[in-house]
Amino acid sequence: MRLLMSRKRHRLRCRRRIRDRGPVALVAKRKSLRCQQDDNYHVDRGISCPDLPEDILRHIHAKMTLRDAARATCASHAFRHNWICRPNLTFSLGTLGLNRNASRDVITRDLISKIDLIMQNHSGIGVKTLDIDLYSCDNIDFAYLDSWLRIAVTPGIEELILTLPLPSIVFENALPIISVYNFPCSLLSNGSGNSIQYLNLCYCTLRPTAGLGCLRSLTRLHMSCTRITGDELWCLLSNSPALVCLKLLHCEEIISLKIPSLLQRLRFLEVAYCDRLQVVESNAPNLTTFYFAGFLGQISLGGSLQLKTLRMICFRQTNIVCYARQNLLSIAPNVETLTISSLNEMVNTPMLSSKFLHLKLLQISLVGMAFSGAYDYLSLVSFVDASPCLENFVLAISQHRMGHASILGEPSHDLRQIPQQRHAKLKSVTITGFCSAKSLVELTCHILENTTSLDCLTLDTTCHPSCAVTKFDKCHPLMDGDSLVEAQKALLAIRRYVLGKVPSMVKLNILEPCSRCHAVESLVSTAKLS
Repeated sequence: MRLLMSRKRHRLRCRRRIRDRGPVALVAKRKSLRCQQDDNYHVDRGISCPDLPEDILRHIHAKMTLRDAARATCASHAFRHNWICRPNLTFSLGTLGLNRNASRDVITRDLISKIDLIMQNHSGIGVKTLDIDLYSCDNIDFAYLDSWLRIAVTPGIEELILTLPLPSIVFENALPIISVYNFPCSLLSNGSGNSIQYLNLCYCTLRPTAGLGCLRSLTRLHMSCTRITGDELWCLLSNSPALVCLKLLHCEEIISLKIPSLLQRLRFLEVAYCDRLQVVESNAPNLTTFYFAGFLGQISLGGSLQLKTLRMICFRQTNIVCYARQNLLSIAPNVETLTISSLNEMVNTPMLSSKFLHLKLLQISLVGMAFSGAYDYLSLVSFVDASPCLENFVLAISQHRMGHASILGEPSHDLRQIPQQRHAKLKSVTITGFCSAKSLVELTCHILENTTSLDCLTLDTTCHPSCAVTKFDKCHPLMDGDSLVEAQKALLAIRRYVLGKVPSMVKLNILEPCSRCHAVESLVSTAKLS
């Protein structure tokens, strides 16, 4: 209210001053304001644009989203030149504001037409990033892609991301042929290869040759569902001395992956679900992180002393935990973080004298619809006891129904004992999918009895995240009646065999099925248990 009154008083004073001085003063005031406006602003189509240096305008325009940049170009002449020299070009359904629920034919037509319109009006000068996402399209005319790449992939480009649709089947002379885009490697031989830092190709074919030239600035190479052989990849890697990160996903033509020793800067390597892959041989001396998923064949990392993080996901073999215990020390002797995921593990982990002297975090995930009961959870003591610096141990068990013998009904003196190995650094132990399997209870008791440094023990009997964790209205649907029965058994096993062994200084967290979502089921499962 005070502000309004102040404005009114100001207007009244101005009117009195103009009235006293006459109409000449009013005209002069208007001319002064108009001159000041012309000096400080460019006006175009009724939209004012600050009179800023060209480089600042270009920077502002480059920071806008594609849609906002297009609107600014239509509204102001000052931005038009920046539009045809826009450095960051990201094309997708989202950035172009297209309807995701339209038919694939409509999506293909609209997406191609909009991208082509923008690219044909682009000067090709100053492009730093080109990101084209055509995954939602069908039956693309690859001539468009060739045209766009010729415009944008010029010396100075730094990032090229190309996501194409799933390969389609076309017919030539009545014969079916899989249509896959062949990326023109010649574009990287005209000087563009000197500046490109990030290359990401998905659903295309890449056939590099010896004449590719040096990609001296390439630090990140990601290929997903890309057709490239092991020899062709070797050629590409041999011309990428600055490479830091290499990711290969679903590259089906690679049988043997060999990484040259000249990749002195390579730190991160991920190889996932390359189904025909048989050999992984890396001579990169400074590799620190290796992720592998798929069928485990021959792996050699040159005894890399720098490798600190190792993750292995093998759902087509039943002895991965055993393999890791027997062979990983020769592959990664100084590993500090180790993650192993296995499907239906059948081979027990052997007790060996070798030690993981630097291992601090151990995560083991055992997945299966139903274990046969042959696997002995207590054998995992081999890993724990072989890791004197271990601080965090996570065991995740996922099974639809338990096939192991339950400990309930067993006399407590029948629990197996393993020669003591004291753990002075283990602080946290988490077991998800905790059940009443006798060998799992024995493993838990062994850790409690032989760990003097333990701060926290978490036993999760739910197998699946509850609504309190996922923030959904209801718990995971796979938490059915059988799972609830086993959860009740697990809780009873904890109370009977584990609770009394927990030292007073250890925080015990017991997670059980959500009482809100499973109130009725819990009553039924309790009745079955009794």
